[in-house]
Amino acid sequence: MKTKLITPAGFQALKDELDHLWRVYRPEITKKVTWAASLGDRSENADYKENKRILRQIDSRVRFLSKCIEELKVVPYSAQQEGKVFFGAYVEVENEDGDMKLFHIVGPEEIYNNQQNISIDSPMARALLSKEEGDDILVHTPNGPQEWYLNRIRYEK
Repeated sequence: MKTKLITPAGFQALKDELDHLWRVYRPEITKKVTWAASLGDRSENADYKENKRILRQIDSRVRFLSKCIEELKVVPYSAQQEGKVFFGAYVEVENEDGDMKLFHIVGPEEIYNNQQNISIDSPMARALLSKEEGDDILVHTPNGPQEWYLNRIRYEK
């Protein structure tokens, strides 16, 4: 089951996407469908069929976003989080080979547009929760356990 948490920035991005789909993109595609339908025979009309397909995709995404926005809990920054890893943290970790990675721990709905974002439900995020700078972290992955060192924690205020 996915965690129903989201950062304020992630929540705003979902609302902006919904607004754009509903107020800009859908009316634009609806006009194209209306125009294509006015040309007559719809069974042979590629413009009509393609734009109807796009309209169904838009409507599906609008329903999904509307439901998400209702169900998600926005978790704002709190000064009490400082010093430990919690939801919304940016963390820098390093493995024994010296490979460094920067992650932003976010909700499952926020991971798609940024490679730094990792879901709070991921093995890495779960292993990092409540850890402090300087801690060693053992992450259980499908390829076996991996050790990481927590270099830095920061939050956007």
